[in-house]
Amino acid sequence: MLIRLLRTCLRPYKRPIALLVLLQFLQTCATLYLPTLNAHIIDRGVVNGDTGYILGYGALMIGMSLVQVVCNIGAVYYGARTASALGRDVRAAVFDRVQSFSAREVGHFGAPSLITRTTNDVQQVQMLVLMTFTLMVSAPIMCVGGIVLALGLDVPLSGVLVAVVPVLGICVTLIVRRLRPLFRAMQERLDTVNRVLREQITGNRVIRAFVRDEYEQQRFRKANTDLTDFALGTGNLLALMFPIVMTVVNMSSIAVVWFGAHRIDSGGMQIGDLTAFLAYLMQIVMSVMMATFMFMMVPRAEVCAERIQEVLDTSSSVVPPSAPVRELRRHGHLELRGAGFRYPGAEEPVLRAVDLVARPGETTAVIGSTGSGKSTLLGLVPRLFDATEGQVLVDGVEAAEIDPELLAKTVGLVPQKPYLFAGTVATNLRYGNPDATDEELWHALEVAQAKEFVQRLEGGLDAPIAQGGTNVSGGQRQRLAIARTLVQRPEIYLFDDSFSALDYATDAALRAALAQETAEATVVIVAQRVATIRDADRIVVLDEGRVVGTGRHHELMADNETYREIVLSQLTEAEAA
Repeated sequence: MLIRLLRTCLRPYKRPIALLVLLQFLQTCATLYLPTLNAHIIDRGVVNGDTGYILGYGALMIGMSLVQVVCNIGAVYYGARTASALGRDVRAAVFDRVQSFSAREVGHFGAPSLITRTTNDVQQVQMLVLMTFTLMVSAPIMCVGGIVLALGLDVPLSGVLVAVVPVLGICVTLIVRRLRPLFRAMQERLDTVNRVLREQITGNRVIRAFVRDEYEQQRFRKANTDLTDFALGTGNLLALMFPIVMTVVNMSSIAVVWFGAHRIDSGGMQIGDLTAFLAYLMQIVMSVMMATFMFMMVPRAEVCAERIQEVLDTSSSVVPPSAPVRELRRHGHLELRGAGFRYPGAEEPVLRAVDLVARPGETTAVIGSTGSGKSTLLGLVPRLFDATEGQVLVDGVEAAEIDPELLAKTVGLVPQKPYLFAGTVATNLRYGNPDATDEELWHALEVAQAKEFVQRLEGGLDAPIAQGGTNVSGGQRQRLAIARTLVQRPEIYLFDDSFSALDYATDAALRAALAQETAEATVVIVAQRVATIRDADRIVVLDEGRVVGTGRHHELMADNETYREIVLSQLTEAEAA
């Protein structure tokens, strides 16, 4: 998965990568040439007392060092730019794919995991690429070049290399094989920590209300301890890596000096050659250590790449139409024909064979007990998820065949849990229509019964809104969400229990103002309060995902037992009549 991801994402950067490899090659060649120059200075300059030779070759060494520095700076520059561009592209790709997901796919992965995959997982892959470009590219060149040059200096002494390199390779391989499952488990524990922390921050008021601080501390402590334990296990293995490598390096250095001394004593080798051989040995070992450092990062990056690719390979169940309808003849006619929806792996469908008609100029209400599928039914219209059976028709055209932008302009949804984005009142309202004027915003606020409290806010339309709208009350959030949809001015309004946080007086005033504002539009209201929907032109009663009754309030009170039970649970017989 890691190779597949990198091959795809690095394809646009072939030229910078080629230049980077060239610079690394030149830099490594300069590094490898320095010990040979040093050996010449010792054997031909120092031993013979030839100062001119020493100065000449010393100047050449300085030149090689400058080449090495310049090439290294260039390689690091291009490596950092390419790695950063890769991280940017992968984050954008993951974000775009997540934005295309329906509620089904988001629920499958979970928000904490998607956040971790978009941030931490991408960062791990980006870091691997950066280290590859700055270290790993030069490591094999230096290793092979060092071995070749060491053989050129003294073949018998090079037998030490034959023993050292395989031992290092075996040690690194054994440790890396143990690291991969630990890194996968560690990323999963990181998901858990993110999930627990997200729940505790979001549900802070509930925790305080039920005095569950100690319980939540224990939950976080457990998740944190699990992550720490796996991190320690990984760290213990990593801690073995460098002592093992350094032990092998030091033992090989001792062996080289020991055998090299005998070679010098017998006249088969010069002192400068032994010095150069030691330098090449260190370069070879350093290249192996650089590769070792990379191998430590590869298992975690590979796990992260798998998690990223899993998101990128997941297709949304809500697929854009291949030949979208870009114009609708009628305006605001909504119909569900035998519509049903079943979550993947669920034993029972949430909705079964739902028939519903909502016409312009009418208000259609949907009521039912908790879990009867009311919110799911509304979610089928703007395609938060697609019906698994039957049809959802907007102006006589299946919703799945309509251009997504046209469908978004035609259908306006006020969700059950209104969400406001960090910004201002105005930026949140213009989410429905970026070109709306201030007058249009104030008009929408007035209809939504939100004008008064917005005027009291410091800054009015420019008053700040915190992420999620946490700096305003639940009722204010609902009214701002309704105003946002009114600014959009769709032809079909879907209100998903959007008045539950309002007091009765505000609810009545809002419904009266909405009736005038949406007189020519199609309005579908999901509500728990009977008072909110009793005057609707049509009331649809849901029970366990099925339509068990359709009619006006007095008709359903007379012949529908399910509706009657719901009404009498809230009102007396006299009030219901």
